[in-house]
Amino acid sequence: MIVTPLISFFHPDRLWLLVLVPLLLLVYAALVRRSATRNKRFGIDNLSKVLPKQAAWKRHVAVVAAVLSLASLTVAFAQPKDTVMVPRERATIVVAIDVSRSMEATDIDPTRLVAAKAAAQDFVGMLPTGFNVSLVAFAGSSSIIVPPTLDRGLVNRAIENLQLAPSTAIGEGIYSSLDAMALVPPDPDHPDDPTPGAIVLLSDGYTNIGRSSQQAARDSKEAGYPIYTIAYGTANGYVISNGRREPVPVNPAELATVSRESGGEAFRAGSANELERVYSSIASSVGYEQVDQEVTELYAGIALAFAVLASLAVGSLAARWP
Repeated sequence: MIVTPLISFFHPDRLWLLVLVPLLLLVYAALVRRSATRNKRFGIDNLSKVLPKQAAWKRHVAVVAAVLSLASLTVAFAQPKDTVMVPRERATIVVAIDVSRSMEATDIDPTRLVAAKAAAQDFVGMLPTGFNVSLVAFAGSSSIIVPPTLDRGLVNRAIENLQLAPSTAIGEGIYSSLDAMALVPPDPDHPDDPTPGAIVLLSDGYTNIGRSSQQAARDSKEAGYPIYTIAYGTANGYVISNGRREPVPVNPAELATVSRESGGEAFRAGSANELERVYSSIASSVGYEQVDQEVTELYAGIALAFAVLASLAVGSLAARWP
């Protein structure tokens, strides 16, 4: 469980009771000053006669600890909450993979596509078992290879069978991913709730056919599905076409726009190991959700610690009392 540093309260109106803390300290300070003034007036140092010298600071500790205990109890009474990341029980992840000819480049061993297949299969295995997974492949056109399913074996076999095709239509890949989301069966316990999910899209190029990827990203955001993009490959990638070397450098700019417009996140991977780390990071992101969780016990524990300290100080004073 991951806890964020910002804390809010279920009942912040109860925090007005904290005004008692400075008031009590002011009252105590006034009483101490009044006692000192009275002693000076009569020429009597009552404190030195009644209490041992070392007992005075114990009295101060007891009072301050008691007041801090009251402050902590007041915070606990307001029911503090923290935003925590907890595992999702249900979601749908669409894995969209570019299968354009440039994915045949060997700048990533043995080829971009072969390494991408292995990493995608590992990614599917990282997802919670209750997640539906769908596979979309896109090149010059796009199609749903596997509709949302809990069958990981089916998805992995489909990934293994992906084949190269010409051109790149990132926008079409996004729209096919949205079509796949529409195929998710409703939650039997909450049939009216929208389907939580995300699109994980890997590509090494840019759109050269089909609908705008930027508009597709906006439509995805409106539907509630952020897109996590992976710009995959290096600047030195090339393929052999008609006996000639044709450069196919990775182009991250369009994918960065897609992730930004959809409310997702953009990643880059220039090797198989980097791609595995990226997929692992995405799996952690999509596998958790932010929820408000009460953390009253933390402040109740702090209050108890201050109360114990105050009790020890008072007990020590009582043991020395004649």
